[in-house]
Amino acid sequence: MTSRRNFITGAAMAGAAAVSKAAMGAVPEAPQQSSAATVPPPPPPNGRPYNPVVTPNGWSLPWRMKDNVKEFHLVAEPVVREIAPGMKANLWGYNGQSPGPTIEVVEGDRVRIFVTNRLPEITSIHWHGQLLPNGMDGVSGLTQPPIAPGKTFVYEFTARHAGTFMYHPHADEMAQIGMGMMGFWVTHPKDPRQHAVDRDFVFLLNAYDIEPGAYTPNVNTMLDFNIWTINSRAFPGTDALAVRKDDRVRIRIGNLSMTNHPFHIHGHRMEVAGTDGGWIAPAARWPEVTVDIGVGQMRALEFTADAPGDWPFHCHKSHHTMNAMGHDVPNLIGVDHRGVARKINDLVPGYMVMGDKGVSMGGMRMPLPENTLPMMDGQGPFGGIEMGGMFTTIKVREGLARGDYRDPGWYAHPQGTVAREWTGPAPEPVRAAAAPAAPDEPVANVKRGDGHTMHDGH
Repeated sequence: MTSRRNFITGAAMAGAAAVSKAAMGAVPEAPQQSSAATVPPPPPPNGRPYNPVVTPNGWSLPWRMKDNVKEFHLVAEPVVREIAPGMKANLWGYNGQSPGPTIEVVEGDRVRIFVTNRLPEITSIHWHGQLLPNGMDGVSGLTQPPIAPGKTFVYEFTARHAGTFMYHPHADEMAQIGMGMMGFWVTHPKDPRQHAVDRDFVFLLNAYDIEPGAYTPNVNTMLDFNIWTINSRAFPGTDALAVRKDDRVRIRIGNLSMTNHPFHIHGHRMEVAGTDGGWIAPAARWPEVTVDIGVGQMRALEFTADAPGDWPFHCHKSHHTMNAMGHDVPNLIGVDHRGVARKINDLVPGYMVMGDKGVSMGGMRMPLPENTLPMMDGQGPFGGIEMGGMFTTIKVREGLARGDYRDPGWYAHPQGTVAREWTGPAPEPVRAAAAPAAPDEPVANVKRGDGHTMHDGH
């Protein structure tokens, strides 16, 4: 992590007229983070104790305690985010990253947040889900003047309720959220023993439309996105969640994309432990293996990691676990186009027949345009994983140290516990006798359509 101590001095301070001189003198530094690596948070250095969360491929924002108020400093600015190795994007974010750093406070904390705008247009910050004074709600034009480029505003309120929240602009939202401006907020309970778990992760879900060869998202896209991300990272760039066997694990998910995401866990049942409205009493929680996260919603999911292994955790909309997927590609499954391929080869040597048996690449490596990702990628111990986008793994291991979030490597399966090929004799398939058609009975002819060119109902 790098720090821009005193960055808000000199020229950067010149236009910050929205903050009084006294307040300007008190503006805390704005720590920066440009690495895409997961940064496990240290224990809180002051204030009331809490159990910190972990932001995969992200970090938590340090604060300064002043007159018993927790002071944070967010800087809205252009950032470069590595979506996954081989692809970067020009985004907007906070303090060097998209999403911005996670803010962690304790129920009842008085918080003061300085927000400096280094974007080329106005902005504001809405504290999504917080109960606060109307003038601190961060809706430009309605509850406050917009923060002009070069200005710094101050938000101050008391974090009244423990729970899971988000922050994002409420100015030019489609462009600014579409460019990656968002962050997580966790208000911990006063008693750190309440709702305590062993490992507590936070995710923000978002999507981008970045054409191969381009670096800047098309912010005019409404549904037809091609890059689906967890904390602005796409598989195989998403860090695995390392947990110790029998740990109680919580994953908090916020959705700031334009569609819902049914998140599915393998090998475990999870409980919905919290919603936008707060915590659910243990007796009222319900078990799931897939939980739908609606647009603008937050969910806290919990499970006991009692099954060692490498378990997928992913959105169950199949095209959300693909990268850079074109939607206008014709469906060629079952089409014999070898003859056409021979003719194309006369014009384009090296052209290959593809898509007639599915779109699995089978480990094939092809040249890609600049700055994009394969639709399906990631290598596992048994070959290609063939996933992308909103996909990660939960790695459950015996004996991990408390607070150790490093990738433990691939799981070593006990002998006899891996699916294997059957090499013995197979019985003849049993088929039901076809019933004779009744006289004059109409025969249904089913013709497969020509396919659609747009995805509806994302």
